[in-house]
Amino acid sequence: MTTTSIAPLLARRAGFVRDLTSVARRALRDTARDGSAVIPALFIPLFFLVVNIGSLQTFVEGNIGNGFDFKAFQLPVSVIFAVTGVSRAGSLVIDIQDGYMDRLLLTPISRSTLLLGLMIADLSLVVIMTIPVIILGLIIGVSFATGFLGMLVFILIAATWGLAFTGFSYAIALKTGNPIAVNNAFLLFFPFAFLTTAYVPQAQMTGWLGTAANYNPATYLLAGMRALIMTGWDSRAIGQAFLATAIVGSVSFTLAFSTLRGRVRCK
Repeated sequence: MTTTSIAPLLARRAGFVRDLTSVARRALRDTARDGSAVIPALFIPLFFLVVNIGSLQTFVEGNIGNGFDFKAFQLPVSVIFAVTGVSRAGSLVIDIQDGYMDRLLLTPISRSTLLLGLMIADLSLVVIMTIPVIILGLIIGVSFATGFLGMLVFILIAATWGLAFTGFSYAIALKTGNPIAVNNAFLLFFPFAFLTTAYVPQAQMTGWLGTAANYNPATYLLAGMRALIMTGWDSRAIGQAFLATAIVGSVSFTLAFSTLRGRVRCK
């Protein structure tokens, strides 16, 4: 009697593009289902835009003079509040807790797509979050010195900043698997938002606050976005905005993907 050995069946790799598409499509579907969460997230930046203009416009414009437009000055601040901290990190925590992440790690899926696919959904969401704030700005009288093309570049800067910041949320999600820690990730940015030119131009800032603003990436981000609205195609300011975003993104993405590798090694 002879026996035959049966080779084990191994899952074939689908390829990077197929893996990325699968993860991104699932994340986009979940984002669409969670559409009700967008409205509360938009409330804070819209609220701050209206309240800050209503309470500070006359005071700031009266002290600075020279036709300073406080509404245009404040619009980028509200946009940054809208897009910072927006991510699918909360859903990643759920996947970790219910074991879905572990099951994915048993497959030959490309590990990097587990984050990159989520980030595609994040990018679409931050663009969606930016548009209502811009619309409100246009309604209250803000106009772009660079026209419609400048508005698109404005959205691009905001979107890339929002994407760059997601790395911190994903690093926390993968490291802790704790939804409370992920929800508090925005607190990493919130204090730094006030150590910058959120309310007055940098020339009006003195002492330690002016020094802190010099080293705050958000200062250069806001300067580039404001140039598109208030002055025109200032290539230096716009370039520095993208550079500041790239620096923050390099740090956050390094943390996120190194944390992902650590979790994969543990399995």
